[in-house]
Amino acid sequence: MKKVLTAFAALTVGASMLMGSAHAADKKFTIALIPGLTTDAFYIAMHKGAQAAADALGVNLVFQGAPDFNPVTQTPVLDAVIARKPDAILIAPTDKVQLVQPLKKAADAGIPVITVDTFIGNGQYQSGSGEADFPLSYIASDNILGGRIAARALAKAIGDKGKVYVSNVKPGVSTTDQREEGFKDELKSHPNITVLETQFNDDDANKAASQFQSVFARNPDLAGVFGANLFSALGAANGVEQAGQSGKVRVAAFDAPASIVANIKSGLIDIAIAQHPSEIGYYGVVSAYAHLTGQSIPVSIGTGFTVMDKTNLDDPNVSRFVYKE
Repeated sequence: MKKVLTAFAALTVGASMLMGSAHAADKKFTIALIPGLTTDAFYIAMHKGAQAAADALGVNLVFQGAPDFNPVTQTPVLDAVIARKPDAILIAPTDKVQLVQPLKKAADAGIPVITVDTFIGNGQYQSGSGEADFPLSYIASDNILGGRIAARALAKAIGDKGKVYVSNVKPGVSTTDQREEGFKDELKSHPNITVLETQFNDDDANKAASQFQSVFARNPDLAGVFGANLFSALGAANGVEQAGQSGKVRVAAFDAPASIVANIKSGLIDIAIAQHPSEIGYYGVVSAYAHLTGQSIPVSIGTGFTVMDKTNLDDPNVSRFVYKE
């Protein structure tokens, strides 16, 4: 049976590993972290968490990625990292199909692979079946549940009736696929809400804003939008503002960059689902280190998320999860 580690359990295991790390290994390991892209506050926060674990464990951390979320640009970065022969690779794959073979090169070269934030295949690793089950572990938020929570919040904000749509990146990205899945599945139990066709923006906030204008022109009674990631949410929110619909068309956002705080306080965005990217990076390094020092690791580690809205943003226990660059 596959072992699944919750965020709470991960905290306990991670702490115990760190306490015993001083004499765990004589070798100074090099672990590479390849983000989905380098300019996103989410991945910057992940890098900080990974670096904190690396510093505590005496690990050399290499952070290298592409400037955009694209398998075409990520694959050469991965190839370059493999050529450097790190002891382990942590990666947020930008496509669950197109990154399978490039990552197989790492595994075939004897480099352990752990996916963080996103996954390849169906995310079910070490099962003994399928060509994409070779990574050791998948560390991320529960994206389906996050999508469900966003749907509930948006439904409440629009009075449980009206038209909504999902602003998403593109098909084939594991995390945003799951967020959309959770969102739509939850709204099946809200019969007075109509879910319109998903708009795919290629992770371009300007395109997401333009798409909002088009959807709103066709549906002047539009009630809400769910932005399935950072740029989708910010772009949709900008489109709402440009159309003069702030406070009328409600926006639920997945991810919480610093810029979203003012948008929530102004009412442009009603709710944000903040992941804990620093935890993802932290436990990615801890898990890689544990494997490299002969310890077993779970095939799935779930980190948490925090729901933010106007009522709790000033709570330091909530605001600390805003992604800070």
